[in-house]
Amino acid sequence: MTPTVPLPPDVFSVDVEEYFQVSAFEKAIPRTEWESIPSRLVGGVSRILELLAKQEVQATFFILGWIAERHPGLVARIAASGHEVACHGYDHRLIYHMTPDAFREDVRRAKAAIEDASGSAVMSYRAPSFSVTRKSLWALDVLAEMGFQNDASVFPIRHDRYGIPDADPWPHRIPTSSGSIREFPSSTVRLAGCNAPLGGGGYLRLFPWPLTRRLIRRVHTIHRRPCMVYVHPWELDPDQPCVSGVSWLAKVRHRVGLRSTERKLQRMLATFRFTRLDRCLDALPLPEAEWYGCGSGPHAPPGPPRAFEDQVKA
Repeated sequence: MTPTVPLPPDVFSVDVEEYFQVSAFEKAIPRTEWESIPSRLVGGVSRILELLAKQEVQATFFILGWIAERHPGLVARIAASGHEVACHGYDHRLIYHMTPDAFREDVRRAKAAIEDASGSAVMSYRAPSFSVTRKSLWALDVLAEMGFQNDASVFPIRHDRYGIPDADPWPHRIPTSSGSIREFPSSTVRLAGCNAPLGGGGYLRLFPWPLTRRLIRRVHTIHRRPCMVYVHPWELDPDQPCVSGVSWLAKVRHRVGLRSTERKLQRMLATFRFTRLDRCLDALPLPEAEWYGCGSGPHAPPGPPRAFEDQVKA
């Protein structure tokens, strides 16, 4: 059985960070050097805002608190354009490298900086590098405790840095010790018995546009759920400096397809409908995924969650 409710538009989201702040460059570019590196952020964000305005799309911008403190005018511009301003942490630290108290302070500082710059309440969060994994699910309790309503940190794939492979790919509610939080997982499509990622970051840059278009349509028609697209401002900056002292894999992941990103986004925005994360979640029936558990520490699910279609039928 497939849900009878009509699908809302897909979610378009932007992770607002500098090219040198990605997790793969942590050892090559320590945070103590960030202040000395010329910013290239405004050009990429401005181009994304132009692309969205042309198609009259409002999106969700997940912003680092470090960025909000240094570019308050840019954050205010994003909010004034009708986009949702959301939190991406303070300085891009992976959650599973922090304690709950350190994470709480990281989010508190970031949230305050973004709200001060934008004049808007911050209700949505995305972890740096999708670092809500099996060993850091406690972070969802902290987010709910701090008043966040929405999260977009879970990626239902296997990856060397992130992912919960058997997480429910449908948007859903996760119960925590401080109430439920709405989760919109990053988009995947079922191929050959595995979850294949699509529609954002390196996957968007690597896949040819006809393949991405076909996979998004498959998610709509076969899986009957909206997609989550995500992009970084530096992905529209093919002339950014090359970073030395990183592995060949990190270089390939970061630079592949940079010159095609803007063209792909133009086609995507002209082909599909998009909206903000909060508005998409407001329009969806959200089943509760009890298998996540709640409280601190890792939570292994007792088995795969029921399909969305089964929960709607029940």
